[in-house]
Amino acid sequence: MEPAVAPLIFITGGVRSGKSHFAEALTKQLCEPTHQLVYIATGVAFDDEMARRIAHHQQLRAGEGWQTIEHPTNFSTLPPHIPDNAVVLWDCATTWLGNECYDDNAWQDQARLQARIEAMKEALWTLRKRGIPLVIVSNEMLDSPVPHYDETRVYTQTLGELHQWFAAEATIAIEMEYGYKKIWKGADVFENYFS
Repeated sequence: MEPAVAPLIFITGGVRSGKSHFAEALTKQLCEPTHQLVYIATGVAFDDEMARRIAHHQQLRAGEGWQTIEHPTNFSTLPPHIPDNAVVLWDCATTWLGNECYDDNAWQDQARLQARIEAMKEALWTLRKRGIPLVIVSNEMLDSPVPHYDETRVYTQTLGELHQWFAAEATIAIEMEYGYKKIWKGADVFENYFS
């Protein structure tokens, strides 16, 4: 019998579907008074608009007890920086994957990209085995036609595989649409945690 691990809650949805707001509220509900809210942010301020979006999100979290860790790549190096009493929100895996794909053009080397993904998966397991609950947010982008460009095709195919892995590993898997949740996996567990 496998030892118990902390829950993993996977939340996906389209742009402006309400997934980030919902994920933050859910993470706060998981957080007991002795826990530390940890927000793993993956955005990179590559232009003025993105810098404004990052600042806006930081302002929204200010004063709510979040410890924000800006970590756009190399997720495998993260576990030592997460306190044992943390409840972690990772927003978002979609941006992280894009960052990893373009870091050293890893999208052109499937073995290198896959090694980064496997290292991220191992880091998630390390956190869960330490008893740290995880809420992972990712964008749903896979309803579109298959892209014509190689780099976009590699990205969307890899994202689809990553979403399948998240859903398979998740205690609870949720899709957000128009601000409403659809629980695809773990509805009974969800009710136990959040009733």
